[in-house]
Amino acid sequence: MELGLLLLRVVIGILFAGHAMQKLAGWFGGYGLEGTGGFFESIGIKPGRTMAFVAGVSELAGGLMFAFGLFTPLAAVLIVVPMLVAIAKVHGKNGLWVTQNGYEYNLVLIVIAVAVALTGPGEFSLDAVLFN
Repeated sequence: MELGLLLLRVVIGILFAGHAMQKLAGWFGGYGLEGTGGFFESIGIKPGRTMAFVAGVSELAGGLMFAFGLFTPLAAVLIVVPMLVAIAKVHGKNGLWVTQNGYEYNLVLIVIAVAVALTGPGEFSLDAVLFN
């Protein structure tokens, strides 16, 4: 079980941090702050560039904290909140399935983050080292 939690946290956390870097720096085919900020403005999230920065920093912190199992409940919140916003502002109207730009992927990330926060990050985590 401990290795399973480690694997889950590290993969999801690193991928979420990568998602953040798409927003912040345009890495991995992302649009960077200018492009993401423009998109945010177009869906009513203003000021777009500032909110893209806030979203990116929160996603980066949440992803890295989740991967390391550090302050795991807070890390989960930093994953869940942007995914709820993504569902509310972008994907929700398209239905569930990602093939129609729906919220399937967002929901999977939310469930994983909440499940790990509820069960704990496991023995191989900074939370275990710092708080046990």
